Amino acid sequence: MRIIVQRVTQAQVTIENKLQGAIKNGVVLLVAIKDSDTQKELDYLCRKILNLRIFEDADGKMNQSLLDIKGEILSVSQFTLYAKTRKGNRPSFTDAGAPAFANEMYQKLNDQLAISGLKVATGVFGADMQVALTNDGPVTIILDTEMD
Repeated sequence: MRIIVQRVTQAQVTIENKLQGAIKNGVVLLVAIKDSDTQKELDYLCRKILNLRIFEDADGKMNQSLLDIKGEILSVSQFTLYAKTRKGNRPSFTDAGAPAFANEMYQKLNDQLAISGLKVATGVFGADMQVALTNDGPVTIILDTEMD
């Protein structure tokens, strides 16, 4: 599983000019699933996302988590994070999970994050989406279960 975490002051996703989901202070997650991903990867990444200390404390140090600040989450599926670009100029997405499996895992991830009590807004799996955000910092973290 590969997830890009962006700290934001606001973000939204629209589909066909209709607002699908919006958040204020928190994180945008760009989520890619592989067919080999399991509940173990989901558990690890949920824990990591909720507890990653990327928000500033009173002293201006990145020392607070999403849970500490009661932040919000905008989760967007993005299979293109598994693009292979080594050969030619057209990316290959063969490492991305099969759509039915990836959608199931994406929904599980969002459900598991929501158990925390934080707001979790989402895009629509497989849809053509427009994501707008204000990256705060900027702070962008790559989580990859094959590299962590």
